[in-house]
Amino acid sequence: MKSIIFFGLLAVACAAPQAPTEPIPILRQDSQINPDGSYQYAYETGNGIAAEEKGELKNIGAEEPALQVQGQFQYPSEEGGNIQLSYVANENGYQPQGAHLPTPPPIPAAIQRALDFLATAPPQPQS
Repeated sequence: MKSIIFFGLLAVACAAPQAPTEPIPILRQDSQINPDGSYQYAYETGNGIAAEEKGELKNIGAEEPALQVQGQFQYPSEEGGNIQLSYVANENGYQPQGAHLPTPPPIPAAIQRALDFLATAPPQPQS
């Protein structure tokens, strides 16, 4: 029984995809961390992956400053194309942008008319 389990596991291990035998070269790598809390980094690899980001502390009128980050990255897709994403992250959250990201459906016309009406209506008194 143990030999059946052993050979079953051996067959699964042999059928699993193998990792590349050659290491992927780093074509470019830069980074800088400044005493004021700002930073930046960038890298690019031999298999088409690249990224860069910079961040700094921003005074938003709160007790503590907020971190403002901007960056982008790209990598090859399984279909042979290139996936690119740029982003901003700040006190308003993470805001990615990329052609591959899903988009919301359009607002139905009746709802849009109601929103337009409400935007132009005079304010109602509070009770």
